[in-house]
Amino acid sequence: MQKHYPVLLKEIISIITPQYGGTFIDCTFGQGGYSKKILDFNDTKVIALDRDIESEKIASQVKEKFDDRFLFKNLKFSQLTNLKLKNEDIKSVIFDLGYSYTQIKDPKKGLSFESSGNLNMKMGLNNFSAEDVINKLDEKELEKVFKFFGEEKESKFIARSIIKERLKNKIDTQNLVKIIEKTKRKKNFKVHSATKVFQALRILVNKEISELIYGLINAAKVLKKDGLLVVVTFHSLEDKIVKYFFKSLSEKKSISRYVPVMEQAETLFELIEKKAIIPSKKEINENLPSRSAKLRYVKKKTDFYDFETDILDQFKNLIEIENFGDKL
Repeated sequence: MQKHYPVLLKEIISIITPQYGGTFIDCTFGQGGYSKKILDFNDTKVIALDRDIESEKIASQVKEKFDDRFLFKNLKFSQLTNLKLKNEDIKSVIFDLGYSYTQIKDPKKGLSFESSGNLNMKMGLNNFSAEDVINKLDEKELEKVFKFFGEEKESKFIARSIIKERLKNKIDTQNLVKIIEKTKRKKNFKVHSATKVFQALRILVNKEISELIYGLINAAKVLKKDGLLVVVTFHSLEDKIVKYFFKSLSEKKSISRYVPVMEQAETLFELIEKKAIIPSKKEINENLPSRSAKLRYVKKKTDFYDFETDILDQFKNLIEIENFGDKL
């Protein structure tokens, strides 16, 4: 069994400096890689979240070892503000948007095109599955999901083939993979034909676009002055959202409806590194899935909690596509 490998761990630790103590929020606990490393430093405390209830098993082992310094909640990270954090000095909020090896290989989750059986892809706290999407959305909707969430160039043909096939049979994972393989005219031998469609379904089922946007907004709210917001992304859509959020709030003034104009904060964030940090060659050799990882981070410049951002408008078209799931 391959072990889970926390991506860019060394780089994250050097950015968040847990050796000086403080409270850290690990928004994607998963296999606990980041949390465990932070707790190795004595004066730290970790609040960890994960929507996947399976993570609780590992969380309870960490809890046994670091009882008074570790807290786990089965929450989506968009629900970050549900935590009672009034007296906590949050030094850093960390997101790792990847899926762990264990999750991908779990046949019940059906995240992988190598799975057999049901199309699930629910990571926990979901309202519908990938099977609902494939068997119930119409052709135009499926085409948009594959095109915008999977950046799949042949989305139109794949959507059409799915509609034809589902008149005859209910579509499961293996069926879907066959449909995609038969339909795609351009084959890329490095990347499996079904990769992009499966990415698109996963994003839709788990509402990853609005989750990320609200996660970022709420993380910025819980951080105090000098706190760090750290995000590791794995595909261009996520990276685009994070990059826009960080850049726009480090360049434009953060206007609040409640503060007199005279006292407006200059900008909410300081963008310390303009370029994304990527894994070293050594890390990629040891853990191939890390090759697409990008790390971006910002520092909060002010104790300012009611900022305005146009990020929801900026990605409105993606949120509209995500809302197709509301009728399932």
